[in-house]
Amino acid sequence: MRSKGSNARLSGMPIRSRIPTLLLSMFATFASIYVAGRLWQDAENRVYLIKELDRLTGLGQSAISVDDTLKIIACREQQKKLLALEMDLAAARQEGFTVKHSRETNETKVPLVVIGVVTRFGRKNNRDAIRKAWMGTGVSLRKMESQKGIIARFVIGRSPNRGDSLDRAIDDENGQYNDFIIHNDHVEAPEELSKKAKLFFAYAIDKWNAEFYAKVNDDVYINIDALGSTLASYLDKPRVYVGCMKSGEVFSEPSHKWYEPDWWKFGDKKTYFRHASGEMYVISKALAKFISINRSLLRSYAHDDVSTGSWFIGLDVTYIDEGKFCCSSWSAGAICAGV
Repeated sequence: MRSKGSNARLSGMPIRSRIPTLLLSMFATFASIYVAGRLWQDAENRVYLIKELDRLTGLGQSAISVDDTLKIIACREQQKKLLALEMDLAAARQEGFTVKHSRETNETKVPLVVIGVVTRFGRKNNRDAIRKAWMGTGVSLRKMESQKGIIARFVIGRSPNRGDSLDRAIDDENGQYNDFIIHNDHVEAPEELSKKAKLFFAYAIDKWNAEFYAKVNDDVYINIDALGSTLASYLDKPRVYVGCMKSGEVFSEPSHKWYEPDWWKFGDKKTYFRHASGEMYVISKALAKFISINRSLLRSYAHDDVSTGSWFIGLDVTYIDEGKFCCSSWSAGAICAGV
């Protein structure tokens, strides 16, 4: 007499036995498909070889060699791959990838220069004056970008008290004009101007593929047309550093306005090397890329203009002492003027 457990095991046996049978059937089906495919491919090759044999025999050749046979098969396989690639290309064109990309490449205008107007908290009046004088807002700002290839943005960091009224005011102003580059990881401080300039160049070269990149103070007015024509004359020079070149005394007294903590590095005469004035200077694309790639290694001094000049010492750079970039006075043909 069987127990209830035995009956349960017996009743479950047909179910378990059906599972291997199902798997076996699936395997047999897949194997049949694979074999059929191989046979079909081999049949195609045989037909092709027979035709080639008939053709060559009709030309007076008795037979084709083994090497010729292998070459024929290899050519046939390459032909299939070529046809597949042509189908993929046709599908890509139908989707609009290749043609659209080529059209965009031809129509996209490379910007001439990206201008970073370095600003700080409490300088909204300066920014409004620049917007009114030469930078523009809204449609006029975008028109300057599209027609003249000149992109301009205010550059600022964040408050030491993150999220306070200073940060909120900048966010509100940017929401109104959308003309800021805000470095969220940079804390605004007078001694961090060199770092902010470095961050601007690194950010700008990553975002815009322009010919030149300019740093400008927020108390400088620019003649946009004069700037554009001047920079256009330097397009044939791959590594240029343009500005009102100067050098000056290095001050070692901590109480001095222009104190340089690393004064001892500049020798006994305490004179800075030649560099562009910080009011406004321009560097070419190659130099901006150099700053972006090496930003973690580049030393910053007390002043951003000295720091930028130091980054190019030892490089094959063309220094251009451009009088039009001396912003201390406005004259006919001048590019900038300080206020």
